[in-house]
Amino acid sequence: MKRILIGTLFAAASFNAFAVAPGGPGCGWGNMLFEGHSGLPSHLVASITNGTSGNATFGMTSGTNGCDTSGRLAYNGKPMLVLGAIMNELSEDVARGEGEALTTYAVVLGIQPEDRDHFAAVTHAHFSEIFPSADVTAEQVHAATLSVMRQDAVLAKYAEQA
Repeated sequence: MKRILIGTLFAAASFNAFAVAPGGPGCGWGNMLFEGHSGLPSHLVASITNGTSGNATFGMTSGTNGCDTSGRLAYNGKPMLVLGAIMNELSEDVARGEGEALTTYAVVLGIQPEDRDHFAAVTHAHFSEIFPSADVTAEQVHAATLSVMRQDAVLAKYAEQA
């Protein structure tokens, strides 16, 4: 249980860390101060400025400071962090067709609550494809899961987003 919570926490933190322009590309005083700069140091200082002063949060809620929340956030990383931490529990849950690790994986994949039971049933039915051996890696499980999801009418939309 502790591993699931830690994995979920890291996944949530990574979603926030790699989201593309929360509040918009020019949101907050940090972005204003470092406008036109590139590179890790500028991005870090701009992010710290926005985070410590709370001005980006204020801007997003009030529509000021160059912030606009009408755009969609994006995550371009892979949710391997959480998957690697719960591989044993996930394989057991997929074999049973239910469980906390399976629900956590569904959440990380962006599967809406109304489709999670279907996700559990589909992954359970394709257990041997998703976990073909005892030494399967998180990357292989993720790729196999997406492959199975692409073949399902309900889950295909989530596979394209993942």
